[in-house]
Amino acid sequence: MNLADLFKQAKDVQAKAQAMQEQLGAIEVEGAAGAGLVRLTLSGKSDLRKVAIDPSLLKPESAQMIEDLLAAAHADAKTKLERRVAEEMGKLAQDMGLPAGMLPS
Repeated sequence: MNLADLFKQAKDVQAKAQAMQEQLGAIEVEGAAGAGLVRLTLSGKSDLRKVAIDPSLLKPESAQMIEDLLAAAHADAKTKLERRVAEEMGKLAQDMGLPAGMLPS
């Protein structure tokens, strides 16, 4: 393989990585806690997009419980997101002919 081919291959990898970053931004996962009383949505880049709290929880004495449920829902969504990103990166590596685990997730 000559130098020109290496540069072309590097540009192709860079373009595919950029496309993957855009795809990750479009992914949304939902985490839930308290049997669904608290739900939140994260983007593929871990940005918090939405929080939903069941109205039955909206009482002053429920504040600590809501905080705990929000933290649990976030942990749930983050775990799901990490799994999804790893799957997408694995697909990209496979499409590029790279061994599994070659691309960071």
